[in-house]
Amino acid sequence: MAVNGDRSNLIPFSSRLFDGRALAQDVWSIFNAANLPPDCINLGQGYMNFPPPPWIIQAADQALKQTLPNHYSHPKGRIRLRQAIKSFYESSFNRSLDVETEIVVTSGANEGQYSVFTAFLEHGDEVIMFEPFFDQYLPSVTFNGGKPVYVPLHPDLTGERPNSSDWRIDFDELRRAITPRAKMIIINTPHNPVGKVFSREELEKIAAIAEEFNLLVMSDEVYDCLVYDGKEHVRFATLPGMWDRTVTVLSAGKAFAATGWRVGWLIGPESIIKPTLAASTRIVFCSNSPLQEAAACGLEQARSRKFFENQVAEYQERRSVLLSAFDKAGLKYSLPEGTYFVLVDVSKLKFPEDYPFPESVQGRGKDFKACWFIAMEIGVSSIPVSEFYCEEHCSIGESYARFSFCKDLETLRQAGERLQAVTKYIS
Repeated sequence: MAVNGDRSNLIPFSSRLFDGRALAQDVWSIFNAANLPPDCINLGQGYMNFPPPPWIIQAADQALKQTLPNHYSHPKGRIRLRQAIKSFYESSFNRSLDVETEIVVTSGANEGQYSVFTAFLEHGDEVIMFEPFFDQYLPSVTFNGGKPVYVPLHPDLTGERPNSSDWRIDFDELRRAITPRAKMIIINTPHNPVGKVFSREELEKIAAIAEEFNLLVMSDEVYDCLVYDGKEHVRFATLPGMWDRTVTVLSAGKAFAATGWRVGWLIGPESIIKPTLAASTRIVFCSNSPLQEAAACGLEQARSRKFFENQVAEYQERRSVLLSAFDKAGLKYSLPEGTYFVLVDVSKLKFPEDYPFPESVQGRGKDFKACWFIAMEIGVSSIPVSEFYCEEHCSIGESYARFSFCKDLETLRQAGERLQAVTKYIS
C-alpha cells in the first residue's frame, strides 16, 4: 500500500524492469496505422501483405475439416510436425534428431524463447544481448527475472556500398561484459533488424567464449530460409562443442509467410528441451493444432517443390526493387545479406525546426522524428532503430530507419516512387 501519497509501488511491474524510457509510448503504438495517414504504405512492420502458398493453405483447410486436429495436441507438438522437422532439419544439424526429446513445437518463436527464459533464468541471471536487438528479447528476459547486458554491434558504413556484415562485434568488449552472473547469450542470425548473417569466424569466437564462461546459447535462426547472394548460414549448434549448450529457434511464420499462425519450434539437447517443455506446457499447454498440420505439410513438400529456393529468389527481387529506390533517392543503406529488413541512413534528413511532431516522439532519438516525418510527408512508414538499443547505446541507432521488403512487388514499387520525394529533404 502506498504510504503518505507515495504511489511509486503502483507503477506496473513491467515498467519497473526497463531503463529510463520505460514509461514512454512504445514504437509500435507510435507508428500504428491508426496514427498515420490512411494511405501510408507500411514498410515498418515485418509482416507480409501476401498469403502463404496455396498448397499450404489447402493443408490447413483439410486439417480443419478433420476431427482430431481441431482439439488439443501433445504439448511437445503434433507428431506429424515433429517428424517433418526431424526429416527436414537433420541434414543441416549434421545429426539425427529425436522427435521425443530434442524437438518441441511452440506458439510461435516468441513463446518458445519465453519458455526457455522461464525454464532457465533465476532472479539476477544476466543475459548477453547484441544490439540492435529484436525487441521481444528485453521483456521476455526481464519478466523472468533476468538482467539484460547489452553489447552493441559497431557499424562501419564509411564505404560507398556498406554491407550488413560491416556491423561488427568488438570481442574484447564482449568479454568485458561477461560477469560471474552471466547465464545466457542470445545470437540472432540472420539478424533482425541489421540483416547481418554472422560469419563462421564470428560464431566460432562466440562459441569459444560460451564454452569458456559456460553460457547457455539461444540461437535465434528464424530467418534461416532468407539468406541471399550465396552467403553461408551457419547453424550455431553445429560448431564443435555447441550442441549440448544451444537451443535453436525456428519459425513457420517466417518460413511460409504465415506470421499469424503462431507456430514455431525449438531444436536442442534433451537437457534444454525437457525443462523448456515443462515451462511451455504451463504457459500455453499446446500450440495451434490444425496449423501445425499445415506447417508439417510445408516442410514435407518444401524440397520437392523447391519452395525455399524459389522464395529466396522472390525476396531478392523484392529487395532489389526497394534498394534501387533508395539508390535513386540518394539514401545510403546497409545491404542486407539475410532477413527482409534493410537499415537506411536517415542522419542527413532535414526537416523544419517547427515541424509539428507529436509529443510521443519528442525527446526520443532523431530517428523517431525522421521516421515520423517520412511517414507523414512521404507516405511510407518505417521503424526507428534506436528503439532496439538500451538507453546508454541508443545514439548508435539514431542514424537509421528500418524498412521491410516482405511486401508484394507493386507495393514496393509504389513505396519507391514516393520515396523519391525525400531527396529535397536531404542535406
